[in-house]
Amino acid sequence: MRLRRLPPTARHLIACCALGFAYAAAPVREEGEVALLVARWVITAAMLLTLALAIRWEALRQLREPDAPLGGLVVGIIAGVLVFALIDYSIATNRPDEFTGLETRVDALYFALTVLLTVGFGDITAQGQVARAVLSVQMVFNVVGLAGSASLLARRLADRASRSDHRRTPAPNDESQ
Repeated sequence: MRLRRLPPTARHLIACCALGFAYAAAPVREEGEVALLVARWVITAAMLLTLALAIRWEALRQLREPDAPLGGLVVGIIAGVLVFALIDYSIATNRPDEFTGLETRVDALYFALTVLLTVGFGDITAQGQVARAVLSVQMVFNVVGLAGSASLLARRLADRASRSDHRRTPAPNDESQ
């Protein structure tokens, strides 16, 4: 018996839920040897690289196939926010002097969103050099990867809405003839 493939919307929703669960469950405390810490940072760098490549692939796919499902872009944006929130929380947990006001995972998610949206309320700030270096990378990634994806997503939604309106609007009757 062959299993039916889930529709794209269901797959993207499951992916977003899995990302949220991974964010909530991922360990962040430095424990054990230096090798374990190095391995975590290598894995984090690999996650960022994979995420950047996936976002690039999805953006190119959207440019080639205007009717491709948009969920991949949404998943990429959510993944980017969650990866940086986890990095920020990990730094705040293991080096308390790097951030002021960042104490929980919710704080980290909130901070990652304020950085992405360039709101910057000032209630959470990067004080240390490590936090500032990571935030510099985060801001560049946000502009290049996430904002570009969000812009492409908005453009595709507008294009699809426009095409849908054109199909529904009946041609005006020309009564002068």
